[in-house]
Order: sequence, then C-alpha cells, then structure tokens
Amino acid sequence: MNTLKLRSLLEQFFIEDIGEQDITTDLIFADDTKGEIVFLSKDNGIFCGEEIIKTGFKLLNTDIEIQLFVKDGQAIEYGQKLAIASGKIADLLKGERVVLNLVQRMSGIATLTRQAVSTLDSGHTKICDTRKTTPGLRMLEKYAVTTGGGFNHRFGLYDGMMIKDNHISFAGSITNAVESVRKKAGHMVKVEVEVETEAQVREAVSAGADVIMFDNRTPDEIKELIKLVPSGFITEASGGIQMSNLAGYRDTGVDYISLGFLTHSYKALDISVKVLFREGEK
Repeated sequence: MNTLKLRSLLEQFFIEDIGEQDITTDLIFADDTKGEIVFLSKDNGIFCGEEIIKTGFKLLNTDIEIQLFVKDGQAIEYGQKLAIASGKIADLLKGERVVLNLVQRMSGIATLTRQAVSTLDSGHTKICDTRKTTPGLRMLEKYAVTTGGGFNHRFGLYDGMMIKDNHISFAGSITNAVESVRKKAGHMVKVEVEVETEAQVREAVSAGADVIMFDNRTPDEIKELIKLVPSGFITEASGGIQMSNLAGYRDTGVDYISLGFLTHSYKALDISVKVLFREGEK
C-alpha cells in the first residue's frame, strides 16, 4: 500500500468528518487529558487495517501511541483485543470513527475473500477482484483483497488494457479493436479480450490477445471454450459467479476468476472501540 497516498486519503477523510472542529469533543475535553481506547472484535473473521490504525491517529497527533495485537491477514475471534491507542482524549475521539469505518470495511473484504478462496479450493485458479470498488477507496479495498488471499486485477483504466463487449461493438470487431491498440500501445501492456462464443475465442486468439476472459459462461461452457485457447495465453472467468456457484468453476482450468462481489457486496466486520481509562483513573 502506497504510504503517501494513504496519508492523503486519511487527511481527506478526517477533513470531511471533523470539518472546522469536533464541537462535541472540543467543548467537553478542552484540556490535554489523556486516555486509552481499545479496538475489540465482535465477530470472527480476517483482520485488515494495521496501517489505518497506525497512520490515522498519528496524523491527528504524533504523540498518540499504538499497540497492535494482530497483523493483517490474521484470523480474529469474537471478543479479541485488536489494538490500543493511547493519547490526548480529544484526538482519540476525533480519529475513532474514520479509523474504525475503514478497518471494519477492509476486514470485511478480507474475510469475504478468504471465504471465496476456501470455497474455490483450487491449486491452480486464483481469485481476483475487479474495478467494482467504492470510489475513493480502491487502493484500500484492493489491499484488503490481497490480505484475504486474493489477487488484484487492474487498478484502473490506466494500467491494464481490457477490450470489453462495448469496445468490440463500437470498433466493429475484436480484430479491429486489437489491431488498433497494438499499433499504439507499448510492448509492456497486455491485451485482454472479453469473449462469449466459440467464434469470439478464435478471433481473439488469432488477433493476438494475451488474455482471454470468458464472460458469463457456465463451467461446462468454459471447459469447452478453453480447449480453443493455445498454451501461453492467460485465461479468466467472470460474470455471474457468486459464492453459491463458485466451487463449480474449480475444474474449468482458468487461471483467474474475477469477482466483483468481493468489493461491492461485502459486509463490514463488526469491530467496536471502547474506553479503557481516563488519565487519573488508572
């Protein structure tokens, strides 16, 4: 995860939440009284958010001390103590919600991804994400996918070339689309083509695509279509694949299965923040 970008994101999130001031906290805790808060798991799952906790509170006050009891990717249980933040009460309260929101969401994605990897249970096919992420949170959500044992697809339109059905329709054919990008793209860029039929697979292979993505195909259809793809090509399945039917794609032979639901249909993991003590009471 890019540290500079993380700091920039957190700054934006704090500015959005705090605005000019936290009128509740600032009126109650106008002094420098210190305290401690603890992050507690209220569910079983996979933890993700070490850097969020460490970097987030430090942005508000560099004197805040953080103790982390878990690492990203570690399985956690109900009631488990995850982290303690110690410092000025006003800063702890101002940072609590933004930090907690992100940790809950990232842990939820990591948990769902781990479940998908376990459900597929393949020694060959890898689970990966898509661009169906929350605007502004893509870096964090994709990091959570890798924390859960998955892999990242392209991060945006800028780092991976993917010719989809609408590109093909506007270009007139797969061949036209591939030829157009091959003339202009650098040699470091792979070309992925979305296909649905036998004719499209043959055309994509002939046109010189690097990655063949079977879109909205059943496991049995993929098993037949993949026979048309020569060795050396990367293959991917996507579309219509849910947790309920994921295991059925185990033996299709594809290299990757991309799942949009990892980042658009996850449930945030239930984590709470409680006060441990206020200065003078411990």
